[in-house]
Amino acid sequence: MPVETVTTRPEDHRIAWLAALAIAIHVLEAAIPSPVPGLKPGLANLVTLLALLVFGWGAAVWVSLLRVLVGSLLLGTFLTPTFMLSLAGALASLLALGLGRGLARRWLGPLGLSLLASLGHISGQFALAYALFIPHPGLWHLYPPLLTAALIFGILNGIIASLALQGMDRAHAPQQETASRT
Repeated sequence: MPVETVTTRPEDHRIAWLAALAIAIHVLEAAIPSPVPGLKPGLANLVTLLALLVFGWGAAVWVSLLRVLVGSLLLGTFLTPTFMLSLAGALASLLALGLGRGLARRWLGPLGLSLLASLGHISGQFALAYALFIPHPGLWHLYPPLLTAALIFGILNGIIASLALQGMDRAHAPQQETASRT
């Protein structure tokens, strides 16, 4: 069953703007030294989460995939193991977000979705790393500490997403009052 994406010009601009923001954050995060290779706070994924919550599933998918593709081109990692791990993490994160948003829309807010996405991201990366690059059981000894880091960063990003959504609600509240008065 083919999937058709129908976009409008404002929607294209919105996705381009969000993707550009995610790409900029992605590139900045790559420049930050890390005590553990690959350990990043995932702030670029925060843009994907906000895109999902504000504009829907399609926007989140576009933002995430454009971030991985363009970010890898800018950083010179396209088609390298780094790119493949980033793509695997993004796809697993999107899968977790899609399932979480679809199955538990009532119970999961930004924090819960952020946790799902973060844990999905690291799990997808580990699954690919084991399958393609390091098929040794010793790799899984790194999983618990990195999963713990993903949990912490997922919580932080969920809090940031909640605050951003509250800020957007406050910014739109005066416009809604003005519209209701006329």
